[in-house]
Amino acid sequence: MKTLRKVLLIFLFLIVLSGIGGYLYFNMKFTPPDNYLNVSGNAEKMGLEWISESDSPYAAVLLPITIKDIDYPLYMQLDFGSPVTVFYSNSLQSLRSKFPNLPPIKSNVPTVDLTMNIGKMTISSSTFQLLDYGANANFQDAHVKNIIGTIGTDLLEKRIITLDFANNQCSFVKNLPEIGFSDFEFKKRKILIPAKIDQKDLKLMYDSGTSSYELITNKDNWQQYKIKNSSTKKEKGNSWGKSLDVISSPANKEILFGGTRLKLQEVTYVEGTSALQNALMRFSGMQGMIGNKIFLNHKVTIDCHNEKFKIQ
Repeated sequence: MKTLRKVLLIFLFLIVLSGIGGYLYFNMKFTPPDNYLNVSGNAEKMGLEWISESDSPYAAVLLPITIKDIDYPLYMQLDFGSPVTVFYSNSLQSLRSKFPNLPPIKSNVPTVDLTMNIGKMTISSSTFQLLDYGANANFQDAHVKNIIGTIGTDLLEKRIITLDFANNQCSFVKNLPEIGFSDFEFKKRKILIPAKIDQKDLKLMYDSGTSSYELITNKDNWQQYKIKNSSTKKEKGNSWGKSLDVISSPANKEILFGGTRLKLQEVTYVEGTSALQNALMRFSGMQGMIGNKIFLNHKVTIDCHNEKFKIQ
C-alpha cells in the first residue's frame, strides 16, 4: 500500500511538473521581444496596396514606405500576426547595389540600424531584426512592388491604427477620442477580438497576414457555420515546413463585433496542423482567426495601448 501511494504521489508530481513546464514553454513561445521601435509623428490617409494571388485579390495588404535617398517605391506588408517589425535581408542587400549609403548587411549580425517613414511618421531603430527572406529589388519594372519587410504589432503599441478598407486608406495617430469603442485583449502583441456567431461567444485573433480569409476556425464550427451541402474549395498551405490543407465553404451567418454586425460569407478550417500547433492555439485562448476580408467596405480602428476597437 505504501508503494502504491508513493507511485501515485510521484505520478501526481510529474503531472504538476509537466503542467508548469508546459505553461512556461508556451508562455515563452508567445512572449515577444522588447519593443525596439522609436516612433514620432503621425501618418494619415496613407494608400493601401493589395497583392493578388490565384483567385484572391486580397492575399496581402501593403503600406508604402520611404527611406532617405532612395527614390524608388518601397513597401512593407502589414501583418498583425507578427509581433515585431522586421526587414528582409535579401531585399535590403539588393538595394545596396544601387544605393550604397544603406547600412551594410553582415552575415553574422542579425539586426540593422535604419530609419523609415510612413507618410509624416518616422520609425527608427538601431536593432531592427533581419529575416533571411525577400526578393531582389526590381528597378526596371514599374509595376513590381518591392517589398522589403513586415510591419508588426509592435508599431500598434506606439500608435492607434485606422484601416479604412472602403477607401483603401490607413492612418496611424497618437490620440483619438474614444467614442463608440469596445474592449478587446492585446495579449503578447496578439489582437484578440471578442465576437458572437449564433449567440456563441468567440475570441478571434485578428491576423492581417491571413488577409484573404474571413474566418478560420475548427472543423466543428466550420460544419456548423457553412451552408449545408455547399461546395468546398481546397488549397494547399504550409506551416513550419508542414503541408496543410486549407478548406473553405460558403457561409450565410452574421458575426457580431461589439455593436457592429457583419456578414460572414465564407468559413475556413485547416487540416494537418500538429499537436503542438493545436496546443499553442488552445493556450492562447482563441477559437479562430479573422483576416482583412471580413472587414472589406468597413473601417477598423484599433487602439492597442488602451485595448479598444471600433468597426464602422
